[in-house]
Amino acid sequence: MPGERLTFEERRRVAAGLSAGLSYAEIGRRLGRPKSTVIREVARNGGAHGYRATRAQQATDWRAHRRKPARPVGDPATAPDDAPKARHEFEDGFAEMMTRTGVPAMMAKVLACLFTTETGSLTAGELVARLRVSPASVSKAVGWLESRGLISREREGRRERYLIDDDVSYRAWLVSIRSMAKWAEFAQRGVDLFGPATPAGARLSTTSEFFRHLGLDMIQAAEHWRQTLSARHD
Repeated sequence: MPGERLTFEERRRVAAGLSAGLSYAEIGRRLGRPKSTVIREVARNGGAHGYRATRAQQATDWRAHRRKPARPVGDPATAPDDAPKARHEFEDGFAEMMTRTGVPAMMAKVLACLFTTETGSLTAGELVARLRVSPASVSKAVGWLESRGLISREREGRRERYLIDDDVSYRAWLVSIRSMAKWAEFAQRGVDLFGPATPAGARLSTTSEFFRHLGLDMIQAAEHWRQTLSARHD
């Protein structure tokens, strides 16, 4: 048992234990596993704050698939492995799409890397190596992303690990909601300044009302998604 791979149910219990604030030793005791097993499991699957049972199981299955022996040369089913190239092209396209929708280029590249890793986490050194950019560029990008709640960071010994989790879409949506609120608030200040009966005041009033209603609709949509995601993980 101690030497066997964790089951999905055990991973769910690890996630529950982390959420409850249990120590690695206590989680291991409840599972009948060594503390070191729990530490390795969590460290390689997003860290204490980014660990998700479903994602950890998927990553483990993927690693197991990669370890399968290759087919003999000449086997008709053997084909060139284009997966790395395809993944690289996807990351580039994903980052380019984000740039076109308003995310700065370097921030988009970092986010695309985190989305496509097994664990949803990378250190600054790993990002520098993958993107072939300077540490300063990575530092600026992760600072921008963290300030908007799109990623989080976790201390790992002397290094910091940057994490992305299943709530990233929800948090990005909340950023958009706050932007809508600022539009509505500032436009309303213009209505008060120019007067609702003036042409400028009327335009600003319509703008303020639009963004206020749009923000409310977005809040309802975000909460619906949050409940759906929570039910999926239960």
